[in-house]
Amino acid sequence: MSTLVPPLFAGLVDDASLLPPSFISLPDAVAKHAEHRESWFARLLGPLLVPASVIGAELPARKLPVALVGDVPMSAVPAAVEKLRASGAMVFHLEAPVARRGEDPQPGLAGLRALSGNDQDLEVYAEIPLSWGLLGALDTVAECRAEGLRIAPKFRVGGLAAELFPTPVELAAVVCACRDRELPFRLAAGLRHAIRHTDPETGFTHHGFLNVLSAAILATEGAEVAEVAEVLAATHPVPLVEPARVRRDDPRPLFVGFGAASVVEPLTELVRLGLINGGHE
Repeated sequence: MSTLVPPLFAGLVDDASLLPPSFISLPDAVAKHAEHRESWFARLLGPLLVPASVIGAELPARKLPVALVGDVPMSAVPAAVEKLRASGAMVFHLEAPVARRGEDPQPGLAGLRALSGNDQDLEVYAEIPLSWGLLGALDTVAECRAEGLRIAPKFRVGGLAAELFPTPVELAAVVCACRDRELPFRLAAGLRHAIRHTDPETGFTHHGFLNVLSAAILATEGAEVAEVAEVLAATHPVPLVEPARVRRDDPRPLFVGFGAASVVEPLTELVRLGLINGGHE
């Protein structure tokens, strides 16, 4: 495996090419992911995210790392996991929502808790809404982990409405809450670029994945919410690039990763920022 991608960025970007609004087929997505796995930047990649709803009778027989996105009823998830495993895929983890915004996340967490207990080879990421019941849900996840279950939280930080984008202070509070409970986390939606920016078409301000990574580093060093929020709010690369550069040979703290429709886009930005060498030793 190439060593051109530093440890800080290893496995950071999941391949979300199969998630909406993509129209790529499952066989094409598998073939493209396999191609990326042979490239110089393979170390940057997390698994291919496969929605349970696209898994049919014919699955490409490829021994690739995949993760199941549970967009079907919870009762159908175990069968989808087994179908993927039977195809030869290495199922790294499951991601599944536990509630809609405003709903109690605890019943959904109970379902994932049972699933994790029944399948101890499966890492489970519970997608918890950034709304009512969040801190209680994180306490429940921490309890599960204390029991030896492989469960961690996942959060959406964007979407089709402004209220789905948490403010820097709101997201900083979540990062620090995960830090305090020793919970690694994944993020989804909205992380289109490395640096925080406003989309000129929608007017929505998106979080940057490098902002989140730098914020996670700062949080693990003991920073309070206000300091972490300042990093999340930064719109210039200078205060973000150097902290990442000096730690690029270290494992990434807290922030497990995020999905991108095109894994080449975050790669290109990291190369442009000088954090990955761009195929040159």
